[in-house]
Amino acid sequence: MEMGGKNLKCLATIAFICAFVWSFSLQNCQARGGKHWAHRKTGGYRHGRIHRHRGGSSSLGLTDSGHVGSEDVVGASLASKGDASKGGSGNFNVLDFGAKGDGRADDTKAFQAAWESACNAEKSTVEVPSGSEFLVGPISFSGPNCKPNIVFQLDGKIIAPTSPSAWGSGLLQWIEFTKLKGITVKGTGTIDGQGSVWWNDSPTYDPTDENLDKESSSRKLPSTKPTALRFYGSDGVTVSGITIQNSQQAHLKFDSCTSVQVSSLTISSPGDSPNTDGIHLQNSQNVIISNSNLACGDDCISIQTGSSAVYIHNVNCGPGHGISIGGLGRDQTKACVSNVTVRDVKLQNTMNGVRIKTWQGGSGLVQGILFSNIQVSDVKTPIMIDQYYCDGGSCHNGSSAVAISGVNYVNIRGTYTSTPVHLACSDSLPCTGVTLDTIQLEGSGRSNEPFCWKAYGELKTSTVPAIECLQSGNPGKAQSHNSC
Repeated sequence: MEMGGKNLKCLATIAFICAFVWSFSLQNCQARGGKHWAHRKTGGYRHGRIHRHRGGSSSLGLTDSGHVGSEDVVGASLASKGDASKGGSGNFNVLDFGAKGDGRADDTKAFQAAWESACNAEKSTVEVPSGSEFLVGPISFSGPNCKPNIVFQLDGKIIAPTSPSAWGSGLLQWIEFTKLKGITVKGTGTIDGQGSVWWNDSPTYDPTDENLDKESSSRKLPSTKPTALRFYGSDGVTVSGITIQNSQQAHLKFDSCTSVQVSSLTISSPGDSPNTDGIHLQNSQNVIISNSNLACGDDCISIQTGSSAVYIHNVNCGPGHGISIGGLGRDQTKACVSNVTVRDVKLQNTMNGVRIKTWQGGSGLVQGILFSNIQVSDVKTPIMIDQYYCDGGSCHNGSSAVAISGVNYVNIRGTYTSTPVHLACSDSLPCTGVTLDTIQLEGSGRSNEPFCWKAYGELKTSTVPAIECLQSGNPGKAQSHNSC
């Protein structure tokens, strides 16, 4: 009985092994058959290839039968993954739209075409690649119907034409971004205005310009000089990392913009290049400018009417005319600037340090201003309020003025070459609420004493040099009812 049980167990084991071997052989045969099927289908895939379009987009090709094959879907999926690693179909390289990038051929149309494609794709990127130099004429990258959050990735170099024929009778800007929601210009590239031909006011024959005709070689550039890069009517603007150099006039302008961030920007033009402001703000709110180096022939930063909630920090300025609010109120206009903070700034070899300038006869208000932790080196006049500003020519006297109140100077140190403090306020509307705290300024060579006229406020600490001309309290005359 025991021997019979053992025989039954052996038979069961043998049967199990045979069944396992048969099952494995059947699966292997099916797998080989499947490979032959796949091979036959792959042979037909050549007729259903992926078609690649400019800008990285793709469409599925049809098979001979007119249907999209399953392999097309798989191929498209793999292609999409490959594109996604490069930013997907939202990347539009200007080279793919016909740009030459040799610094001689006119690439304006290619840039415009790349922008038009990017405009229709949300979170898209226009790519200006490194290693190329693009000659681009006056151009506007316009909304308001573009998708939001477009990135202009500038890693190459864009240069302006020097031929008069490219500018007509004169334009206010060269490169413009207008009426956009969420626009970023960033990268390691350069915008070069080639402005020397404008500054010198000389004939502009340039043998390297292929677009220069014989007629234009005998002409001069128009008297209206353009801003190199302008943003207008846009919200959520970011400019980061790029260099703007040798602008025809102002380098970077924000007009009627909100939520602006500028960082790691380099601006570079000679100190004697006329009217080449670094950054110009007008009618713009909630602006942050930080960690930037600005060298130009006018104000490093110019803050004009309609600007408020402006925060500037960790900026180097020089050469240039310093950091200025104004000039405001020209031609009897109303001007309003409020809530401006400038701190942790270095100014070297500039005409002014931190300045407020207004024209006689204007109206409006400047209030809530803080200049803090300002380091000056060989600056002509580190602290200035000038309510008698006149930019050349003959200026008329006026009894009205843009009112100035609540201006605070804290921890301003360094060296000056002319006058340490110049506070020239209006006879009819004296400055009020001016405070000076921790001012230590040393003259280099022969220098003037601090000057004050109709300036009222408070010395928080003793100063070097002693500033005895600031009057305490409030002026006897009633303040204007200027409001903003």
